[in-house]
Amino acid sequence: KKKKKGRRADLSRRHPGSSPPSLPRRRLEGEGKLAHRNLRGAAGIGGSRWRGGGARDSYPTPGETSTSRKSNPAPVPMATAPVHRTARSLPLLVLAALLQQQAPVEASDGTVLCRTGFSKDIYYAIVSRSSLHEGQPLLNVKFTDCSEDRRIQYGTSDMSNFLVDGDGMVYAARTFSLSAEQMEFLVYAQDEVTLEQWQATVNLSARAPLAQQLLKASQKIREISFPARRDKHVGQLHRQKRDWVIPPINVPENSRGSFPQELVRIRSDRDKSLSLRYSVTGPGADQPPTGIFIISPITGQLSVTKPLDREQIASFHLRAHAVDVNGNQVENPIDIVINVIDMNDNRPEFLHQIWNGTVPEGSKPGTYVMTVTAIDADDPKQPNGMLRYKILSQSPSTPSPNMYTINNETGDIITLAAGLDREKVQQYTLIIQATDMEGNPTYGLSNTATVVITVTDVNDNPPEFTASTFFGEVPENRVNITVANLTVTDKDQPHTPAWNAVYRIISGDPTGRFSIMTDAHSNDGLLTVVKPIDYETNNKFVLTVAAENQVPLAKGIHHPPQSTASVSITVIDVNESPYFTPNPKSLRQEEGMPAGTMLTTFTAQDPDRYMHQIIRYSKLYDPGNWLKIDSVSGQITTTAILDRESNYMKNNMYNATFLASDNGIPPMSGTGTLQIFLLDINDNAPQVDPVEVEICERPEPNAINITATDADINPNAGPFIFELPSNPSTIRRNWTITRLSGYHAQLSLKIGSLDSGLYKIPIIIADSGNLPMSNTSELLVKVCLCDQSGSCSGVQPIVGAGLGTGAIIAILLCIIILLILVLMFVVWMKRRDKERQAKQLLIDPEDDVRDNILKYDEEGGGEEDQDYDLSQLQQPDTMEPDTIKPVGIRRLDERPIHAEPQYPVRSAAPHPGDIGDFINEGLKAADNDPTAPPYDSLLVFDYEGSGSTAGSLSSLNSSSSGGEQDYDYLNDWGPRFKKLADMYGGGDD
Repeated sequence: KKKKKGRRADLSRRHPGSSPPSLPRRRLEGEGKLAHRNLRGAAGIGGSRWRGGGARDSYPTPGETSTSRKSNPAPVPMATAPVHRTARSLPLLVLAALLQQQAPVEASDGTVLCRTGFSKDIYYAIVSRSSLHEGQPLLNVKFTDCSEDRRIQYGTSDMSNFLVDGDGMVYAARTFSLSAEQMEFLVYAQDEVTLEQWQATVNLSARAPLAQQLLKASQKIREISFPARRDKHVGQLHRQKRDWVIPPINVPENSRGSFPQELVRIRSDRDKSLSLRYSVTGPGADQPPTGIFIISPITGQLSVTKPLDREQIASFHLRAHAVDVNGNQVENPIDIVINVIDMNDNRPEFLHQIWNGTVPEGSKPGTYVMTVTAIDADDPKQPNGMLRYKILSQSPSTPSPNMYTINNETGDIITLAAGLDREKVQQYTLIIQATDMEGNPTYGLSNTATVVITVTDVNDNPPEFTASTFFGEVPENRVNITVANLTVTDKDQPHTPAWNAVYRIISGDPTGRFSIMTDAHSNDGLLTVVKPIDYETNNKFVLTVAAENQVPLAKGIHHPPQSTASVSITVIDVNESPYFTPNPKSLRQEEGMPAGTMLTTFTAQDPDRYMHQIIRYSKLYDPGNWLKIDSVSGQITTTAILDRESNYMKNNMYNATFLASDNGIPPMSGTGTLQIFLLDINDNAPQVDPVEVEICERPEPNAINITATDADINPNAGPFIFELPSNPSTIRRNWTITRLSGYHAQLSLKIGSLDSGLYKIPIIIADSGNLPMSNTSELLVKVCLCDQSGSCSGVQPIVGAGLGTGAIIAILLCIIILLILVLMFVVWMKRRDKERQAKQLLIDPEDDVRDNILKYDEEGGGEEDQDYDLSQLQQPDTMEPDTIKPVGIRRLDERPIHAEPQYPVRSAAPHPGDIGDFINEGLKAADNDPTAPPYDSLLVFDYEGSGSTAGSLSSLNSSSSGGEQDYDYLNDWGPRFKKLADMYGGGDD
C-alpha cells in the first residue's frame, strides 16, 4: 500500500494539474476498459469504496456533510471489483480519462495544437439484427491528419469480415451472422511512407443496451471533501484515507441556464483552521477549451459557464487543488469526472440522399434488393441514437402499392410482392424515413432519403415477326442488294442481348444465294442476295426464316424460343449482255496474208431466251487496223497485210476486241477477244550490226567483229552467210571477211594502214530460209589516229558531223523568241513616242487643272492687273473692221457681236492618240472666234493694282462721268449684264 500510495503521490507531484506521463498504448487500451468500468461502477455507489482486508469506508454522497457522514458510518454496498483491483486502477483511471479527451489542445501562446489519430479510442455500432450483408455500411471512423499530406491506408484486425474504405467507412466484407450479441475488432490506420500506425476499437452490438436514466433537471448540490492527511507533528497515528474515486458528475447537454450553473462544492476539512484557496485544472478549465468550468477560490463552488455539447466533448476530466494563502499545497489533488448526458438534439442523416438499387424483373417475394443506412450523432447506446426505418411512399403503385418492404432495424429492402415486369414498370421510387428514439413518432427526430430501384431486364419475351409472310423482288444477276426487310417486335429492353435478334434461313435456299443480317439500330432482318440469280434458271424463291434472341429465354418462360415466317422472292428478268463463244477465240495464220482475206466468223449469243432481240457487231479495239467485222454475220476479214514483225505483235500474237450489242431496253452489249497467232515466213533480209565501227590507222589487231540480225525467227533466220562484193575491187583488195559462226563474222584489214577518214564497206549477208533472202548492208568504218590506249583521239564521232533534230528545233525556237522580243520592243517604242507627242500638245503640267488645286474664294484685280496682252488670244485678221469700237470706248475684255463658230465635239472616250488632233482643231476654232479672247484667258482675281482705266466704282453714281461714257454695249454681254444695261444704257431714261 505504501509503495502504491507513494507512486501515486509521486505522479501527482511530477505532474500537478496535467496529464500523466505517457504509457504504452496497448497497456492504456487494456487498462482503459478497467478504468471505464470503475467509472461506471462509481456512478452507482455514491461516495463509498472498499478498503483493504474487506473493510469499507464511507464518503459523503452529494448533499451530505462530513458531520452527517461520521454520524452515519453505515457503508453502502458496492458491486465492483475488490479493493486491490480498484487501488491499482486509480492512476490508470486518470490516464484513461485524459486519453479519451479528444479536443484540440491550446498552447500557452494561443495556437491550437492538432493531434493525429482517430477521433475516438472506442467506436460503438449497433446493428438491429445478427445477419450482415456484403457491402453493408456499419459506421464511419473519423481520422484526423494534422500534416494533411499523409498517405493513410486503413485495415482491420478481421479482414475477412470487415473492411474500411478510403473515407473511413467500415462495411461488411461478406454476408455472415454475428456469433454473439457483441463483437469487437480493431481498426488500423497506417502511414504508407513512415509506417506509423494508429488503432481504435470498434464495438459491434447485435442489439442496443438498456437506456440510461436521464438526470433530473434539478438536483441538490453535492459536496466533495478532500481526504484527511497524517499529522507530522503529532506522534499518534490516525486513520489514513487513500485517494478517492470520485463518482462522475452528470450534466445534461444543451442546458438553457441560467449560467453559471452550480455543479458541486469542493471543500477541505482544514478550512476551519486555515484560509484556503481552491482551484481546478484540466481541459475545460485552464486548458483548451478554457473557461467552461470555473470554481470559487473561497467557497470551492464548481460551476459550468455555458451549455455543453456531447457530440463535441463527451466528458471532462478535471483535478481539484487546495492550497493556503502562501500557495502551499495542503491537500492532495482529487480527480473529478464530468459526463455530458446526451440529449436528442441530432436528426438521423442518411449516408446518401439518393440511393440506387436494381432488382431483376420477375423476382420472387423476399428477394434482397439493397440496404440503406443512416447515422445519428447522438449516443448510439441511448434511444436518442437508435434508429428505425420505414417506407413512406412507393411510386408507381402498380401492380401493388406494397411491392417492397424494409427491415426497420437494419434498413434492408426486399421484395414483398410478385409481379415485377420491366416492360410495364421500369423504375420504382421509394421515400425512406429514418427515425431515432427507436422509431417513436412523437419524440423521435426523422429524416428521409430517396431510393430509386431499377427493374433490370431478363429475356422473358422472344422476338415475334410482324407478319407471317414477307414479299420481295430482286433483279437477276444482282448481288449485295436488300430483297426484303424482316421486322420483329420484342418487348425486352432495346439494344440488349435479350432484345437483339438473330435471323437464319431454315429452308428454301439450298445453294446459299441469300443471307440475313441484323440492323443494329432497328433490329430488322435485312435479306440480302449474295450470289447472282439467273431468271432463265429460277424465277422465284420461297424461304422460311426464323428469329431468336442472342441469349436464351429465362427459365420458367412459357413461350417458344423463336418465331418463324416465310419470304416469297420474285426474280425480275432484265436485259442481259450478249456473250461471245468462245471468248477469247484463237486463230493460227501465216503472216503476209493480203487484205480482204476472210479469217473467221466471231458471233455472240443472247442469254435472254424469252426476249427476241437482234444482235449487231462492231470493232472495239484493233491497234493495227488490220481487221473488220460484218455487223450482221460477224464475219472477220483482213484490211491490211498481217505482219508478224510489227510493233502491234506481242509474242507472235495479235489481239483484237469486238463488240456485240442487242436492241433491248436498255440496250446491252458484250465484248469478245480474237487472238491471232501469226506464223513466220521469210520476208525480212538480214542486217549487219553494228552499222558503224572505229579502227586505228595502224590497227593492232586489225580486225572488226560484226553480227548479222534478222527480224524473222528460225528457221528463216540464221545461220547466216557473210561475203564481200566483187565491186568495187578495192573492197576485196583492202578487206577480208571471215565467218566465225552462224551469226558472227570478222572483218580484217589486208594492208598495213589506212588514211584517216570514213569508209563505207558493203557486206552481203544471206539467211537460211526455205527461200533464202540476202541483203547488202553497208558498214561505216571510221579510221582515226589512236592514242596509247588504242582509242580514237582528235576526231569527233561520226554522228557529230551533223546536228540532231532536237538541237535544230532548239535553235529555231531561240531565234523565234528573239524576233518576238525585238518586235515587242519596237511596238513599245512607237507607242511611247505617240504618248510623248500627245503630252506635248497638252497644257503645261503646272497649269493642268486635273493635277492642281485651284482656289475660287479670292478676288482679283481688273484687266490691267494682268501681265499679258489679252488681244494676243484672238485673231485680229478675222474681225470685221466695222465691229471694232474706238479705243477708249470699248473694253479690252468686251465680247463683240459675232457669229459663234462651231467647235469640234470631243467623243466620250477618245483615243489618246487623237488628243493632239482634238486640241489643234479646238485651237483653230478659237482663233477664228472673235468672241473668245476675254473668256478663255487666265484671269487672276487675287490682286488689286493701281491706275485702272475703269477707275472707281463710285464713279458710276457721278452724273458727270455717266454722261461721258456709253453703256449700250452692256446689252451685248448677255443676260448676266441685263440689269446693268437697264440701269445705265438706253439714253437718258
